[in-house]
Amino acid sequence: MVCVAVSNFSEAKNNGNVAMDNAVLSGQHQHDRQLLATIPGGKTMSDSLRKLQTRVGTEPDGGWGPNTARKVTQHFELSPKRAAHLLGQVVHESGTFQHVEENLNYSVDACLRVFGKYFKTEEDAKPCARNPQALANKVYGHRMGNQEVENGGWLYRGRGYLQVTGRDNVRSFASDMRLPEVMDNPDLIAEDYAMDSAIWFFRKNKLWTICDEGVTDEVIKKVTRRVNGGYNGLDHRIKETKKIYQWLI
Repeated sequence: MVCVAVSNFSEAKNNGNVAMDNAVLSGQHQHDRQLLATIPGGKTMSDSLRKLQTRVGTEPDGGWGPNTARKVTQHFELSPKRAAHLLGQVVHESGTFQHVEENLNYSVDACLRVFGKYFKTEEDAKPCARNPQALANKVYGHRMGNQEVENGGWLYRGRGYLQVTGRDNVRSFASDMRLPEVMDNPDLIAEDYAMDSAIWFFRKNKLWTICDEGVTDEVIKKVTRRVNGGYNGLDHRIKETKKIYQWLI
C-alpha cells in the first residue's frame, strides 16, 4: 500500500507502498511506489467522497466526519473495530479521500529517489521525468501481469483508496467482485469502486482477524505493516484510527 505524507504531498516524500503486488498480498514490502497526488484530470475528494456519501445514504457535502464514517460502517456491514482500522488507513493513504489514482508525474530527482533500482543516473531518468505514462511502463510494465498487454504498466497503474496496481491484481479484484468490466476499464476502480477495492484488500490479506484484536497502538502497527509494507506515517494512522473508533462506539 502507499505511504502518503498527508501533511505534504510533495514528490518522493517516502518509499511507502500501496501497489498490490503479489509480494504485498503476502505482506512483504517489495514495491517501492507511492501515491503522492492526483494527476491532472484525476479524481479528487469532490468526486470520490461525494460519490461515496451518496452511495451510503448521507448528505454528499464532500466533508469527512462522524456521520459519513457511521454510514460507511453501516452500509458495508462492518464492526466498529474493522471500520476504524479500514477508514484510518484509507484516510492516511488517500489524503482524506482526495486521491484515488496514482500520480507518476515525477521530476528527475524524484525518479532517482523513488525508483533508484531503475534509474542509475539523471540521464537514465530524463525520458521518464514529467512523463507519467513512460514512467509507469518503465517501472511496472515488466511485472504484475502488465507484460501481457501493450502499455500495461500505464493501463494498470494504481487506482482506488489503497491502490490496486497491476493487471494480475486488477484481474483478481474483478474476479472476486464479479466485475468483469473492470478489466477493460480499470478507471472504474477509481470512479466507482475506490472503497470496495480497499475492503477487498483487507479481506484478501486476511486483515479483518487482526482488526478484531482491538484498536490499540500495537494492533494499528500490525495493520499498517500489512497495508504499507512498513510503518510510514504510523503516528497519523494511529491518531486517525483511534479518532474514528471513538466516532463509532
